Amino acid sequence: MTDLITFFKGLTPVSTESLEKFSDLFRPKLLKKGDYFITEGKVATEIGFLEAGIIRAFYRNKEAVEYNKHFFINPCFIGGYASLITGSPNQIIQQALVDCNIQVANFTEVQNLYESCPDLERGARKLAEQFFVQKEQREIEIVLLDAEKRYQLFQKDFPQLEQLIPQYHIASYLGITPTQLSRIRKKISGK
Repeated sequence: MTDLITFFKGLTPVSTESLEKFSDLFRPKLLKKGDYFITEGKVATEIGFLEAGIIRAFYRNKEAVEYNKHFFINPCFIGGYASLITGSPNQIIQQALVDCNIQVANFTEVQNLYESCPDLERGARKLAEQFFVQKEQREIEIVLLDAEKRYQLFQKDFPQLEQLIPQYHIASYLGITPTQLSRIRKKISGK
């Protein structure tokens, strides 16, 4: 299990003083399976660091149909980033798929450290850049790859998830029905 400090130091060199100030802002929290880190319609105020567990990010349309956007697996940061930055209501729901250990901090307090700790701000920028690249890559995959190729990428990117989460969550993430996923899995296993 990678802790918050080790993960953040992996992004960029950070002074011990900055890391102490940063880690002092976080407190442990347990999300039980099915609990939400953030829901739609709420303005996000907290950022989290997922130490252990799996969280799905999804949105729900007006007909209450859910679409999985992303799976967060430890170690990583979680939160309603667009809401945190803009102050507008959150649209992407984040829910624990298994019991999760997280560290939580008030985002404004984290931002307040940037002035005196530019190394933390640099780390936050690098993290935002990584999220941007992941988002762009995901959008390209959805548009340019067929369902079988998207499934194969899912298996490569999330090798442990298939045995841990329901197949309908995987199908939703891939933009297909559970029946289509079953056919693809059968076809691939027969190769």
